[in-house]
Amino acid sequence: MPALDIGIDLGIDLGTSFIKIFTPGRGVILNEPAVVAVDRDTDDIVAIGWEAYKMLGRTSDRIAVVYPLRDGVIANYELAENLLTALVRLVCGNRVFMPRVVVCVPVGITEVERIAVVDALRVAGARKVCLINEVIASALGAGIDIFKPYGSVVCDIGGGTTDTGVISLGGMSVSNSVKVAGNRFDDAIIKHVRRYHNLLIGPRTAEDLKKEIGCVFPRDRMLTSIAKGRDAHSGLPAQAEITSDEICEALEDDCIYICRSIQNVLEQAPPELVSDIFESGMTITGGSSVMFGMDKLIARKTKLSIYVAHDAQNCVVMGTGKALDFIDFTSDIDMATSPLEVYSY
Repeated sequence: MPALDIGIDLGIDLGTSFIKIFTPGRGVILNEPAVVAVDRDTDDIVAIGWEAYKMLGRTSDRIAVVYPLRDGVIANYELAENLLTALVRLVCGNRVFMPRVVVCVPVGITEVERIAVVDALRVAGARKVCLINEVIASALGAGIDIFKPYGSVVCDIGGGTTDTGVISLGGMSVSNSVKVAGNRFDDAIIKHVRRYHNLLIGPRTAEDLKKEIGCVFPRDRMLTSIAKGRDAHSGLPAQAEITSDEICEALEDDCIYICRSIQNVLEQAPPELVSDIFESGMTITGGSSVMFGMDKLIARKTKLSIYVAHDAQNCVVMGTGKALDFIDFTSDIDMATSPLEVYSY
């Protein structure tokens, strides 16, 4: 990838499963798994991104494949720092003037977790770091006017967290974040396959099943797929036929939990904003929002019209890109209307 011009700004979606980078004029230029492969003996990094993802579940005892981000925040600071440094340099090259960055963070993140994100990006070379709430970024990416005096509700169902918020006049009226999303779906599929088929599968196989036949609402026509793994009793290689109805059953509890978190946000919202939401409906974004039936299930539980955003998987990173327009706001008056939190160095 050719290096970008000096002084370029970056919008970063710091996701649990994937890290995406946006640049003005070029759009999303990087989409890499947030994975690092580490040599246990020397602590050297062997691979990052797609190269490390290919090793997932297939490494020797010497190599550990690690997700340094967990539930939308940094779980392993040193590995996250190395991962971000490598990706930023991949995009920008070895420049004297490194980029200004807008990065999204989940709802309810603590101050310590915020500082960890800022420090990791500072070490990666960013000369200015601005944080934006994930729900606000999702709304911007979905094309919602967040500054009008009108209630809008957005639910971002990502890999590590599901963030829901009611937005009005550029800020959050009510918000909630739960650590139930795509990764929990994968774990639920693994447990279901082991329980009902005595078959041990890994997270990559579970993710493939989720993408191929996954649903959270019954399909009109049942789909099937073959899962290959290890027999839990004999330890020998085995396979089983998995149906879409089974996946729906496996994900039921987690999806109901997500629906309840959305209901809690609506219950806490001011009545005037709820009346706006009843008219306009709710927008859902994130990679897990495109699973078959997610919109139907949430609509049934909330009694709202549900709209899956266009290019839902990239809504957050596109929103960080749009938020770059606010990065030059410096006066108190401007910052009062800005959705960003600025950390300068």
